[in-house]
Amino acid sequence: MIYLWIALSGIVGLALGVIAMQMVSRAGLNKDQQKAEQILRKAETDADAKVKQAVLDGKTQVHEMKVEAEKEIKERKAEITRQETKLLRREDSLNFRDESLNQKEKELNNQLRKANEKIAGLDEKEAHLQKEIDRQIEVLEGVARMSSQEARDELFSLVEKQISHETMAYIKEKEDEAKSQAAMNAQEIIALSIERMAQQEAMDRTVSVVTIPGEEMKGRIIGREGRNIRAFEQATGVELNIDDTPDLITITCFNPIRREVARLALEYLIRDGRIQPGRIEEVVKKFQHEVDQEIQKAGEEAVFRLGIGRIDREIVKLIGTLKYRFSYGQNALQHSMEVALIAGSMAAELGLNQHMAKRAGLLHDIGKALNIDQQEGSHVELGYKFCKKHGEKEIVLNAIQSHHGDVEPKFLTSHLVIAADTISAARPGARKESAQAYINRLENLEKIANDFEGVQNAYAIQAGREIRILVNPEQVDDLACAKMARKIREKIESELTYPGQIKVNVIREVRAQEVAK
Repeated sequence: MIYLWIALSGIVGLALGVIAMQMVSRAGLNKDQQKAEQILRKAETDADAKVKQAVLDGKTQVHEMKVEAEKEIKERKAEITRQETKLLRREDSLNFRDESLNQKEKELNNQLRKANEKIAGLDEKEAHLQKEIDRQIEVLEGVARMSSQEARDELFSLVEKQISHETMAYIKEKEDEAKSQAAMNAQEIIALSIERMAQQEAMDRTVSVVTIPGEEMKGRIIGREGRNIRAFEQATGVELNIDDTPDLITITCFNPIRREVARLALEYLIRDGRIQPGRIEEVVKKFQHEVDQEIQKAGEEAVFRLGIGRIDREIVKLIGTLKYRFSYGQNALQHSMEVALIAGSMAAELGLNQHMAKRAGLLHDIGKALNIDQQEGSHVELGYKFCKKHGEKEIVLNAIQSHHGDVEPKFLTSHLVIAADTISAARPGARKESAQAYINRLENLEKIANDFEGVQNAYAIQAGREIRILVNPEQVDDLACAKMARKIREKIESELTYPGQIKVNVIREVRAQEVAK
């Protein structure tokens, strides 16, 4: 029974617990539902507020866009109105121009009609005038006994002579003005000429070329850090140019003797193969001695061949030095010996001292050997001072001074040296010109001059550097002489090829002769 009550009590307790739990659970659920309902109501309220705000914003934007659109429409309408007004004005302007052009066209048509009428009237008058002119020409031809063509030719001839005379007078006047200005421009012209010719002239006179067996030799000549080439240049006084040119080395120096020593020494070193500073100095000294001996030998041989007797040893050495001096391609020593022989031959014919003439001729260009060392002064001045210092006679000194016209020749021997110098320098082939080319040039010069009317004789002189033309004084007047000289010069320049320049001299001589009885 007790157990039954205990069991019943347990069951009742359990049931009451279950009921209590259900009641608690229902109370909690009611609270959650209330919260949920509150949240839902708040959400609905917020949503309504946002919807209303969105609707209000939308209405505001629509209103603003509507106002903007209306404003743009008004502006476009105003622009269209302005364009229409502008087009209307342009149309009115075009209409006005059209009317104006139509009016001008009518005026032009009237003027063209009047011009055609005038042209027709002028044609009639021209025909009438031509008839009158022809009639007058027939009357004049009958009076003058000369046709119109003959009269025209005579008139043209007179006009041509007058114009030619005035033209030549004008040209001569301008030439005189140009000559008066020549001194002002001479220095500039000379400087420009030197500038143009200096490069090629320096190449011809200051460069020697040595051939080497291969490119490897260039490195040996240069040496380690360039010591071999520095030693060579210091010993010889020249400059070695080693560039990309295959198998060639150029030696440059203004002194031809140093350049010759350097050439011989370099060729020997290349053949020998032993190239080092000590060896270079030894070889250079050897060839310096050999070249000095060659110079002395050349001078003694020249003096012996000419038979001019005893001469100072220093002068003999300078004479030999001329062997390495060239002027316009002509060897200075050969030129001096040639002048000596020619002067001696002329002196013998005139009964003068032949040996003295040879001596003067040999020494006239001795100063060119001193110019090799770049001494200041002309070769005439240097040669005069050197020979005077070494006891040469006055007749020789005057020949040296006067052979280029620096001073007046005092002795007949000086005149002979001047003539011999000119002959030697101007003879065919003396200065890089063949004899046949020389003869052809002289013949062509004379032929050009003889082709002109009024020329009596033409002579090419000074080895073709001057041409003298003698004209008939009755056919050619003074102005025509100047005109002829200009035309001959132009023809020579256009048709001939020649070295240097050619002087054209047209000579007109009038002689009046009477016999008193």
